Amino acid sequence: MPKVVATDLDGTLLHSDVTLSARTKAALRTVKAAGTRVVAATARPARVIDELFGGEALIDLAICGNGSNLYRLGEEPEILHPLPLDVARKVIEEITTIVPGSGFAVETGQRVLFEPGYQYRPALDYRREFVESVADLLTEPFVKLMVWLPDSDPDRAWERLRPAIGELIECTWSAERAPLEIGAAGVSKAATLAALCEGWGVTADEVVAFGDAPNDLPMLAWAGTAYAVANAHPAVLAATSLRAPANDADGVAVVLEELFSGGRAR
Repeated sequence: MPKVVATDLDGTLLHSDVTLSARTKAALRTVKAAGTRVVAATARPARVIDELFGGEALIDLAICGNGSNLYRLGEEPEILHPLPLDVARKVIEEITTIVPGSGFAVETGQRVLFEPGYQYRPALDYRREFVESVADLLTEPFVKLMVWLPDSDPDRAWERLRPAIGELIECTWSAERAPLEIGAAGVSKAATLAALCEGWGVTADEVVAFGDAPNDLPMLAWAGTAYAVANAHPAVLAATSLRAPANDADGVAVVLEELFSGGRAR
């Protein structure tokens, strides 16, 4: 039986309407009752976690901002890895030159600041504040820089940007037509999960992970057992051998039910 279950949220644990099904809630209760830790690993900020889980302690903690901070239900977020402002400034300059028309926003952990060029509006978002210019984004520490792309193709944009900024930062995206999400170099869901597990005395072989998007790939590669949901990005499907049903079919719950009833999901 695994000692840790780590799961992405959007496109994996959550339905496409950003809800948690009754079946999934029941599966998480079963996992926790067995003494296994449940870790949510998400690009989302800490401030939305309580609402997503309805205030119920279905997880032990959340790795938020793609590994930049930790959140325990009902507590203040713990910022681990802010993006250095000088690096952010350089990255914005390069992106503006290479992909003209891009827009920017920053996630502080408590709020999101948008400049006028950032045109992406997530369905679930809180504490948005609009600023007048890109320079106004760079006045306080933040954990994530988000980049709206004029052609809405993160795969193609990153191929153009990687030679210029790839060594300065970590860049991920959660879905097709989603913004780029940029964090400090070396920061990922995988790195933060590995550090947590080391502190708990848990090895990678004792971890089961679930994901759907490119930002889940390092975590899925690190975990001893890794499942891609059926609706996953092609790169994730290509990198994993185990499959869970799609997120809207309660795929994570289906696998957890089998794992924690003595069976073995495929």
